[in-house]
Amino acid sequence: MFTEGQWMFAVFFVIAFAIVMVISYRKDAKLHRKYYKWSILILIGFLVFIATLFVIKTYLH
Repeated sequence: MFTEGQWMFAVFFVIAFAIVMVISYRKDAKLHRKYYKWSILILIGFLVFIATLFVIKTYLH
């Protein structure tokens, strides 16, 4: 299905991408704490909303 060269490229790409993402996140960590301080509340609200929809669907079904 895939050649050995394609597998090597995929592995190298994933490793390089992960390294670049970690470096980028560390550079922006201070800005994230400043501008996205309450974003966890939005995530919690979204999860509660999805859970509520699931519960409603379960009990009305």
